[in-house]
Amino acid sequence: MIRHFRQYTGASQTTVGSLTGLAQSDVSAIERGVRQVQSLDVLTRIAEGLAIPPCLLGLAEETDAPDHAARRNSLVATTTAAKVIEAELEDAVRRRELMTGALGLGATLIAGTASDAAAAQLPAQNPAAAMERTLFEPVTGTPTTLSELADGLTTARELFSGAHYAALGSALPPLIATAEATRDAATGRTRERAQAAVARAYVLATELAVKQHSEAAWATADRALSAARASGDPRPLSDAARVLAITMRRAGRSSAAVDFLARTATSLVAEKGHPQADTLAARTCLLMTAAYTAATGGRRSTALDLLQEAEESADRILATQNGQPAGLFTISASPAEVAMYRISSLTVLGTPDDAVTYVRRVDPTQLANTERVARYLTDTARMWHQLGDNRSTFSALRAIEHTAPEEVQRPAIRTLTADLLYAPGSLPGLREFAVRTGAVAA
Repeated sequence: MIRHFRQYTGASQTTVGSLTGLAQSDVSAIERGVRQVQSLDVLTRIAEGLAIPPCLLGLAEETDAPDHAARRNSLVATTTAAKVIEAELEDAVRRRELMTGALGLGATLIAGTASDAAAAQLPAQNPAAAMERTLFEPVTGTPTTLSELADGLTTARELFSGAHYAALGSALPPLIATAEATRDAATGRTRERAQAAVARAYVLATELAVKQHSEAAWATADRALSAARASGDPRPLSDAARVLAITMRRAGRSSAAVDFLARTATSLVAEKGHPQADTLAARTCLLMTAAYTAATGGRRSTALDLLQEAEESADRILATQNGQPAGLFTISASPAEVAMYRISSLTVLGTPDDAVTYVRRVDPTQLANTERVARYLTDTARMWHQLGDNRSTFSALRAIEHTAPEEVQRPAIRTLTADLLYAPGSLPGLREFAVRTGAVAA
């Protein structure tokens, strides 16, 4: 049905995802027959989002009026066309913005050359916009010391960890420019360490791009991996491999992404018989990401096996001297993190009832930072939504807003909010929340 819908309307998989509240990778998996949809909630969202008669998806027909079917069928083409046009126009605007940067237009919006007014407005519209533009028209950077570069990276990571995405989007262009200038001016071991800094700056850029559903993620992930390989350091290489795999997953290439992560995890070398904490933590993070990626591709047994291995590895990791768990640059390896990935994996596999047990196992205070807590709340919101518990879904969404206000303005959360708003029944405060977070117009 999705394939016929796209052929009839000319809609992209991304557009179908925006209409139904599914990730593009999920749409691709369903269309290719890799994932079987058995959830009544997902079937209903597809029927309503694409204006497909429910009976064609095996759902019961509504019979509230004798002429219901005739009225519904007469509205299908109009409703579908309107939705597709609206969604495609939004995608087209984003593509034109990227092309504008590529052609050298709109140069006044680039960080460092924009007017104060434009610079203030840009992050509010899309935190990744400034970073997207500098991919086409790089900001000029000045070499600095490795120590100062490390300080800049620490600050940027703290912005990401705190879910301050607008500030991160503004900080990334000059940080990337400085890191690349430092690398280009260095030689030998200093150049390798600068390469690692470049890689991690682009890792942060990819994390931001993924959260904003930006096509720039492909470019930033590729640059992160190239710089990481040149550094010769397995830690930034693991960081870069992880964000590239996430980008691959979102493009519908989950199987290739799982294989890539598995190869990277296997390549990590530790002391024989006694794995170093950092190496074991990196493997755990890659295994968790691989597990969720396998789940999005409908590979249940693979996902559960990887989660089990990640859980066993996490239990073996010792905390660092400052009490913080070990891990990669933007994610930690802990039992709480593994439980969180179980929730998201089981939900995307279509068995959210199995995920409820793990919600009770996660103590948010055990998660590394605000961004991770927001991710946990997002996973639980999706789980409750798939279970049809709208009240708990809305409660989780409000918790996200309280924890990380910028998180609820991300495209994925706005889609979930809009889906909840138009579900049967009403929840006090939901419409105000949807307007406040940009899910619907005021």
